[in-house]
Amino acid sequence: MPIIRVEMLEGRSAAQKQELVEVLSRETARITGCGLEAITVVLEDVKRDNWGIGGRLLSQPRVD
Repeated sequence: MPIIRVEMLEGRSAAQKQELVEVLSRETARITGCGLEAITVVLEDVKRDNWGIGGRLLSQPRVD
């Protein structure tokens, strides 16, 4: 039973999330040979205040 966890910045529409879940599920089932009903996808929206890259939060303005 594959479980796919996706963390991404918030802001995607429900339609985008639905398409992502459909495609990830379908392709994982195809590649692994298991049934579509065995695939679990967990989407987690992360606020920019809770995501850091290169030593800074993404919610902070870039300083070059």
